[in-house]
Amino acid sequence: MIRLTSFQSKSVAVFGLGGSGVAAAEALIAGGANVVAWDDNSHAQETARRAGLNVTDLNHADWSGFDSFVVAPGVPLTHPEPHWSVKKAQAAGVEIIGDVELFVRQRAIDCPDAPFIAITGTNGKSTTTALTAHILRALGCQVSMGGNIGKAVLSLEPAADNRIHVVEMSSYQIDLTPTLQPTVGVLLNVTPDHLDRHGTIENYARVKARLVQGAKAACICVDDAFTKDIAETITPPERLYAFTKGKGTSVVPRGYAIGSSLFVHTVKDGIGKSEEIANLDGVAGLRGAHNVENALAAVLAARALADQCARAHPNLAEKLWRPARIADGLKSFPGLAHRLQQIARRERVVFVNDSKATNAESAEKALSSFSGDIYWIAGGRAKEDGIEALTPLFPRISKAYLIGEAADDFSKTLSGRAPFVNAATMDAAVQMAAKEAALSKAKNPVVLLSPACASFDHYRNFEVRGAHFTELVAALSDVEMLGDTT
Repeated sequence: MIRLTSFQSKSVAVFGLGGSGVAAAEALIAGGANVVAWDDNSHAQETARRAGLNVTDLNHADWSGFDSFVVAPGVPLTHPEPHWSVKKAQAAGVEIIGDVELFVRQRAIDCPDAPFIAITGTNGKSTTTALTAHILRALGCQVSMGGNIGKAVLSLEPAADNRIHVVEMSSYQIDLTPTLQPTVGVLLNVTPDHLDRHGTIENYARVKARLVQGAKAACICVDDAFTKDIAETITPPERLYAFTKGKGTSVVPRGYAIGSSLFVHTVKDGIGKSEEIANLDGVAGLRGAHNVENALAAVLAARALADQCARAHPNLAEKLWRPARIADGLKSFPGLAHRLQQIARRERVVFVNDSKATNAESAEKALSSFSGDIYWIAGGRAKEDGIEALTPLFPRISKAYLIGEAADDFSKTLSGRAPFVNAATMDAAVQMAAKEAALSKAKNPVVLLSPACASFDHYRNFEVRGAHFTELVAALSDVEMLGDTT
């Protein structure tokens, strides 16, 4: 845990007592702050009380006595309207911040040059964060990973010269981190998401931009209009580590891909040189074109951190740029659970858990990763745009098995374009898909859970949904489960 001495003797209100909220309260108390904690959920209140926190209803608190208000990332700040607690903090003139801001302020006191990589993007940020940490460990570095993935950031080890923090950040977290200045900031992409929170795509993009605009080195994929515009705001140009999957760009990229091959471009004494780092063909943990982007981001993050550490941490810098070991790290990456995770085989049939695909754009990446013979399980609580955008990929689908609230709407989109059945439940979908895939004459038919929907109609979250799919597959006869499927 990180002791937040920067808040010693200050009065802090904490709202939202999930994992990050409790960790923030405990870190503040450990640093000598006076903390009052609250949550609208009675179960969270009781859990926090058992943890020894001062749980007091902030509805009736005297907000003029608080120095800071630490709020959970999911609490609305502006849209559709500010949460009641936010309104009270604003009325009292109390600063509103999140747990990553607490980490940033303590780092500034304890070790301001401690290496810190922050990663964001609409899609791919969890994979990129885990992959970056994996590569850095393969290079022999001490790494502490958390934030929007895994551990709450304040439950990690404190900042230190020889410890690299790799932190995934959502737009919600960036919004609550006004002094965010990572050593390396990574921005993967910006596409419409969380507009109920940010109001417009332009506002959402502005929030995402803050992560790289405050970074010493900005690694930005310039393959969409918003990220390209953000890259052009980075000055001086030496701070920019632009990368592309090969779509072409108005700036000279530091990293690029040709097919599945990853290259890093460097300029020394006016002479440019490109070096192939790795080829991702056959790397199961990085299947699909979208993972080319994720891998480029992780490689560029290591390159940028090496450059930034050259003066402050020369011994660390020497470790950070060893292309052969980076290539080994890429090839040994196991992938993340629920993200194109190959969980099982049954003779020729492969079972893939992509429960994290909660919208059509994510499902598009999964469907694009296989040339055909896909037995697709889709559905749940649909996002606004449905699956119309996936129409060009329907020829790859041998059959779709529709579940949840979206089944009727999805069936209308698929009608006349791809075979489908309304399976209603995950249990029925797995049974039908497994049976029909086994009858396929294809070399490697794929039973793919990639719902293109939120899970909230039947499951608490996408992890629970993916775990249920995995359990159902494991219960089939003659199935070989692969690796760690948790």
